[in-house]
Amino acid sequence: MSKEFDFLIIGSGIAGLSYALKVADAGSVAVVTKSELGNTNTSYAQGGIASVLYDPDTYEKHIKDTLIAGDGLCNTDVVKKVVTEGPERIKELMDWGIKFDKDGHGRFSLHREGGHSENRILHHKDNTGHEIQRALIEKVKSHPNIKLFEYHFAIDIITRHHLGHITERWMTDIECFGAYILNLKTNQVDTFLAKTTMMATGGIGNIYQTTTNPPVATGDGIAMVYRAKGIIENMEFIQFHPTSLYNPGEKPSFLLTEALRGYGAILRRKDGKPFMHKYDKRECLAPRDIVARAIDSELKSTGDDFVYLDVTHKDPEETKRNFPNITRKCMNIGIDITKDMIPVVPAAHYVCGGIKVDLHGRTSIKNLYAAGECSSTGLHGANRLASNSLLEAVVYADAAAKDAIAKIHTVKFKRGIPNWNDEGTSHPEEMVLITQSNKEVEQIMSTYVGIVRSNIRLKRALDRLEILYRETETLFDNSVVSKELCELRNEINLGYLIIRMAQKRKESRGLHYTIDYPDKLD
Repeated sequence: MSKEFDFLIIGSGIAGLSYALKVADAGSVAVVTKSELGNTNTSYAQGGIASVLYDPDTYEKHIKDTLIAGDGLCNTDVVKKVVTEGPERIKELMDWGIKFDKDGHGRFSLHREGGHSENRILHHKDNTGHEIQRALIEKVKSHPNIKLFEYHFAIDIITRHHLGHITERWMTDIECFGAYILNLKTNQVDTFLAKTTMMATGGIGNIYQTTTNPPVATGDGIAMVYRAKGIIENMEFIQFHPTSLYNPGEKPSFLLTEALRGYGAILRRKDGKPFMHKYDKRECLAPRDIVARAIDSELKSTGDDFVYLDVTHKDPEETKRNFPNITRKCMNIGIDITKDMIPVVPAAHYVCGGIKVDLHGRTSIKNLYAAGECSSTGLHGANRLASNSLLEAVVYADAAAKDAIAKIHTVKFKRGIPNWNDEGTSHPEEMVLITQSNKEVEQIMSTYVGIVRSNIRLKRALDRLEILYRETETLFDNSVVSKELCELRNEINLGYLIIRMAQKRKESRGLHYTIDYPDKLD
């Protein structure tokens, strides 16, 4: 079955839904999401969204903090764009019904997180992402031009090669005509034709055993664009959040926001001794890459399974008021954070690279945009500054919307697109083949491609992933398509990209640290 829309959006987080609201008055909009609308990385964002609002903060300070965190790889023009457009995008979010916390004087209550020189993090208690997601869903559901497709999984974007035109020109002049979408309730693959397509599929955390990301974060958009020969960059820079709750068997890991350390929480070893002073003069407020490596180093030297995050010295009522969800979650497993230290470990949290886009959110593939975590704008460089990602998502959704609206009347639907071809395929005999391969990918990436890397670890990871790649491609070519099989295929593509880009970077910079090249190149 074929459907036609002016604007196709794959993903329903802050990037996808804010883009949908911006373009909806200009044409028909389809929002495709593989779960329910609220099951996104955005919903899991606790800390907040960074923006310059009050003195003594300035754009210059926010720009400088971002550039320092990015460790020399940020695009300065992009950093300036995101920071200076931030307040206007924040106002739009509030106009859409998002409520940020205020103090007793009616001013926004601003948190400070690692790497920030001022308090500039707007938040809604400790569940900011959930509040943003709530308001955006309410808004998109009320717009008559937006059609929502929950439990629909994007298999691949449609390009000229689906017409059999595999030529040298196709390799350099690729155009997106829409996507093949699997209806997870009927198991039917539909053809969604679109004049423009927005990729807003979020993160990749589930290629690791321990992650703060929801199960839907399997990097589908990056993998789809990679298979379509789009440009992917900077995948070696995987941010591990230093403080996820140590609670074996729970996935995703519960995130303990960096705002806790901004509030005054102290990292301690199991013997109670603080340790961050040994690694950075900013101690517990150092950027995430430094804190995560410090914890990794302490765990390896002591043999412990976790370190502690200690907030017991703070006022108990203020702690419970500022962090109600964290208080409740910890209490459910027997930890009173006003009296007990919290066991924490690093967890895969955010990918700084992804689908390369320009200042308008345009990818290297014609009529295909990307925004949010699946994109690589140049803002984050080698390491994301805390709470910059939600801001980046709305700024680039806005830029892409303006560009897409300007061209929508000149783009025609592509005719002659064939339906999805599953001739000669059958259902896999055993689902265990897929689930076991998925566990192997997680183990390979966690063991060899984590916080600290080496040449021999990366080679071993690539060799083992190559076997899984061949097995999975054979299974995909001969099987009726399923969400589980497609996610496995995507995760293997992502693992390959991360490993190969890590192998090519012969230095340690930002989130990429290798014992074979511990120094940073000029």
